[in-house]
Amino acid sequence: MELIVHPDAGLLAKAAAARLITALVDAQAQRGGASLVLTGGGIGIALLRAVRTSPALDAVNWSKVDVWWGDERFVPANSPDRNARQAREALLSHVPIDEKRVFEMGALAAAGGSADLADGYVDPDRAAVDYTAALAARAPEGAAVPAFDVLLLGIGPEGHVASIFPHSPAAGAKQPVVAVRDCPKPPPTRVSFTFPTIQAARQVWVISAGEEKADAVAAAVAGADPLDLPAGGARGLERTLWLVDRAAASRAG
Repeated sequence: MELIVHPDAGLLAKAAAARLITALVDAQAQRGGASLVLTGGGIGIALLRAVRTSPALDAVNWSKVDVWWGDERFVPANSPDRNARQAREALLSHVPIDEKRVFEMGALAAAGGSADLADGYVDPDRAAVDYTAALAARAPEGAAVPAFDVLLLGIGPEGHVASIFPHSPAAGAKQPVVAVRDCPKPPPTRVSFTFPTIQAARQVWVISAGEEKADAVAAAVAGADPLDLPAGGARGLERTLWLVDRAAASRAG
């Protein structure tokens, strides 16, 4: 686990964007394509905006990037709260992405629906099952999920990552993707990766800014139990980076 500290949130977003572009270019040079898992939140979306404005943006062959999400709010597809919508506005709508390689988690069906429809789901469990199937379809032989090149995560003040909250059923789940209900922050219903899926990534990057995250960052980098503090379970197969600003790192030993 490597802790890399930047002076402020703005510089953090720019530095992480440069690092991400390099990682995607390297993955494409080695394997012909790249696989990226996005996160929401203020700093996660700021990172995508910084990628969009980077002079090196076109170094990535965006048509050969698989795009996934580590979690999603179970709200209608047109909701401004959707991580996917925010990511499209920040970056994806501005690069030549191949839509067949963009995998959004299922959205809540329009009001009045009585069954799962092409444009949404009534049941978040069904959305989780279908996303699990999409992951399996892109996974190497014998694996349940792809070998993601970079998986991005934010962290909440209480230490949640993706939509895995402390002492929640999702923290102990073994299936790749789960529905999450009764979240302690709105919206209460979500769909999320679990630890086995997160830990299948070659690199996991946790990006965090702000003093309100300092206690959680300090506990996670000190090795907190993932059941108590889910960020403690954010680990990559090859590399785990904590990319934070000075305020978020202020209590880390």
